[in-house]
Amino acid sequence: MTMTGSTLETGTAPPVPHARDASAGEDAQANWLTPEQQVHWRAYLLGTARLSEALTRQLEADAGLSLSEYEILVRLSEAPERTVRMSELADSLVHSRSRLTHTVSRMEKRGLVRRVSCEVDARGVNCVMTHEGFALLASAAPGHVTAVRANLLDLLTEEQFTVLGEVMAAVVRGPAGGVTTA
Repeated sequence: MTMTGSTLETGTAPPVPHARDASAGEDAQANWLTPEQQVHWRAYLLGTARLSEALTRQLEADAGLSLSEYEILVRLSEAPERTVRMSELADSLVHSRSRLTHTVSRMEKRGLVRRVSCEVDARGVNCVMTHEGFALLASAAPGHVTAVRANLLDLLTEEQFTVLGEVMAAVVRGPAGGVTTA
């Protein structure tokens, strides 16, 4: 990954004004990233943004789905009876309940999912994948997998991909991993 004149090309971070240069105050005590850490952090941010954009572009062009909608269909397809409680779905996707409700409403209008009252708890609502939703997922999946391979897996060695998975698993277990969205 190179960009002319960029941090990623040169391997050095450009000078950034920091409070670490301050003589006092809370910001002076911050544990700032080293220049090398800044390079890797910025590569991560740029890489994840480009990957997300490429996957979204492919899904929208080929299936008329956003990446969030695709992930909802995937989660439902893997669940018993293709049904998941809305609150559990929001938590598994790290979406706010409000965001999930809006996304599911759009999908419901397209006939991809439906919402039904939870039989066990009348206060709860389940999201259920329809036959149309499953058919769309089945037709979208091959193109999505091709895009994931082209934009991530084919760029890495098997070892790099394994390390990436281990790193992301550590992030999930870390302090932000337990955050739920209300």
